[in-house]
Amino acid sequence: MNASRPPIEPYVPPQKSIPEVTAVALLLGGVLSVLMGAANAYLGLYAGMTVSASIPAAVISMSILRGILRRGTILENNIVQTMASTGESLAAGAIFTVPALVLIGAWQDFEFWPTTMIVLLGGILGIVFMVPMRRALIVERPDLVYPEGVACSEVLIVGEEGGSGVRSIAGGLGMGAVFKFLVSGIHVIQSPVEGAIARGRSVLYMGSDMSVALLAVGYIVDLPIAVLVMLGGTISWLIAIPLIGGVEAGVAPLDVVWELWSTEVRYMGVGAMMVGGLYSIWKVRKGLVAGIAGLQAVKRKIGDGPDERVRTDRDMSFGWLVGIFLITVFATFAFYDYLVGSLGVAAVTAAIMVIAAFLFVAVATYIAGLVGSSNSPVSGMTICALLIAAGTLLGLGIRGESAILATLGVAGVVCCAACTAGDVAQDLKTGQLVGATPARQQWTEILGAVIPAFFFAPILSLLHRAYGIGTESLRAPQAVLFASLTEGFFGDARLPWNMILIGVAIGIGLIVLDRLLERSGSSFRAHVMPVAVGIYLPLALAVPIFLGGLIRRVFGKVSTGARTADSHDAGILFGSGLIAGEAFIGIALAIPITLGYELPSLGGHWTVSLLIFGAIAALYASLAGRSGRVARG
Repeated sequence: MNASRPPIEPYVPPQKSIPEVTAVALLLGGVLSVLMGAANAYLGLYAGMTVSASIPAAVISMSILRGILRRGTILENNIVQTMASTGESLAAGAIFTVPALVLIGAWQDFEFWPTTMIVLLGGILGIVFMVPMRRALIVERPDLVYPEGVACSEVLIVGEEGGSGVRSIAGGLGMGAVFKFLVSGIHVIQSPVEGAIARGRSVLYMGSDMSVALLAVGYIVDLPIAVLVMLGGTISWLIAIPLIGGVEAGVAPLDVVWELWSTEVRYMGVGAMMVGGLYSIWKVRKGLVAGIAGLQAVKRKIGDGPDERVRTDRDMSFGWLVGIFLITVFATFAFYDYLVGSLGVAAVTAAIMVIAAFLFVAVATYIAGLVGSSNSPVSGMTICALLIAAGTLLGLGIRGESAILATLGVAGVVCCAACTAGDVAQDLKTGQLVGATPARQQWTEILGAVIPAFFFAPILSLLHRAYGIGTESLRAPQAVLFASLTEGFFGDARLPWNMILIGVAIGIGLIVLDRLLERSGSSFRAHVMPVAVGIYLPLALAVPIFLGGLIRRVFGKVSTGARTADSHDAGILFGSGLIAGEAFIGIALAIPITLGYELPSLGGHWTVSLLIFGAIAALYASLAGRSGRVARG
């Protein structure tokens, strides 16, 4: 811990009181929380990755409040982005786990109330557990930088009223929407463009997904992370699959590749994720202890009586925190009883959930401070929670469908809690820098969790009926993974333990390499989770992500590693628009498909697909070269 840094001087002084939580801010924040949550739900199911909504939400908020309505303060804008980013974080928790219940056949569709309760209870628990850690892990830990929170505070402080920031997002939004319509609407563009060749019994795959959203994901996460994802894809698709081989006469090489990946090779990613999750817990053990220690002082500092502290240091009262926690735990117990139909199993499941949720909320908060929410290994944490739940239930002799439902119920709530906690930490860091009132932010975080929670079930149902979650259109890699693991523990499915153990060895090797790089002072690090995700995902998804990272590093003027500059990079704002545009059209196209109406297919060719995608990539590179800093409106 670095205690030598000077205290933070917020942009709005503690003595100054300006409009913060207003009806307009709450309405706009609620709408954006639903929209950003829907967009990230689609992106996560499609690519297995989500991105932060804080920066685009902040820019949209400022453009509406100040550019259109000619009103609004920096603290109102902060409330809007706080609510919007909460909806986005819930999306990750929802799509990583809830679809597994459909994939294993426990549900025939996304049941409204159970889906809503998993998302809602997990989101609220993540907030309630994180609030007491604010002082220990944000205020008193200047060494934890919370990169997205710092970047978002700079966007808010810039205080633009339109200008190039809004134009960048709007341009990306339109281009992403048109591109997705050409891909999934009238099929002018093929996605993916891929092929495979056989040499003896060995087979080699090459291909790329035609997705501008993934191009933007690569630009946003930057080249180091994109390289690690590509490294994972190289290990599984260009090394493991050719070595395993298995081509037989009369079987298309491309079919062999996908069969090997789906039944064998991707499980190396599972093993690597397990190692990454456990290693993450070990790395943050000191922060975890600090978070628990912070609870000892929270009652003294957050009492129920008159609060004498300055405005910028006031949290929700201890009484409210305890009350909300008890109500949420009781509701979770009742929900588990409804889910599995057994009071005993529900009690055990609720106890496992509370312990795991607190543990991984602390881990997620600490990691968010170190490397950001976007790089937090939530998948690894959820795998650990699933293993804890499954191991406990098996040890107690609980098996069958009730054990499957209980295990996935724990994983779902814990995943939502961890995702929300990391995002809340970033938002509270933003609030600390701009001079927000923490208690008001925390209450609006809860509102930002409640409102979008009721929309995920219909959104997931719509996407599932239109595209089929778990199919090539929406691969839902994490949900497929959790379904496979659960069936392996409690069902008849066979897990390829040899591939999982190879993945464990790869994860351990990456940790050793990462420690060596750290000791040598290298700026490049061999983080386990991005490589594990790359191993688990199709190579076609890693290619545009790598290309996006390459565009940023080669052509971008602000890709110097300075986190604070990221918020002013028009390439990031343009990329956020590409992601949102592609996701919104993907959801919109699901409506006519669900109703049985098929748009005319123009049958695009792979050369046309590559030319259009290449042209957009070239435009992105040109924009990155001219981006600089977003101008004030």
